[in-house]
Amino acid sequence: MKYFVIGERELVLAFALVGVQGAVAVNRGEALEAFNRITGKGGAEATPVDGEHPKVLILTEGVSDMLAQEVLDWQKKGGYPLIVEIPGIQGHLKGRKTLTDAIREAIGVQV
Repeated sequence: MKYFVIGERELVLAFALVGVQGAVAVNRGEALEAFNRITGKGGAEATPVDGEHPKVLILTEGVSDMLAQEVLDWQKKGGYPLIVEIPGIQGHLKGRKTLTDAIREAIGVQV
């Protein structure tokens, strides 16, 4: 299964150490360009270098906030790549639930 990450430089470098390609995005323009390229929404030049689209797209919470509407629209389509949000290098953004909090809220059991 192929993965791709969009986020801060340090995070992208860390993922590269384990073989996951990525794109650095420090503003909305860079994030949108990378998102469109990976999801195939950008036209002919949208195909990744190796021609294969990833099955999992990892976004930092900051990038996900920059692309909130695009991410929501993509998730509603239910296609690949699946989008997974992770905290950035500074940790969780204020107001975001942790995975443990989401599970606790969904099933009512403390993990």
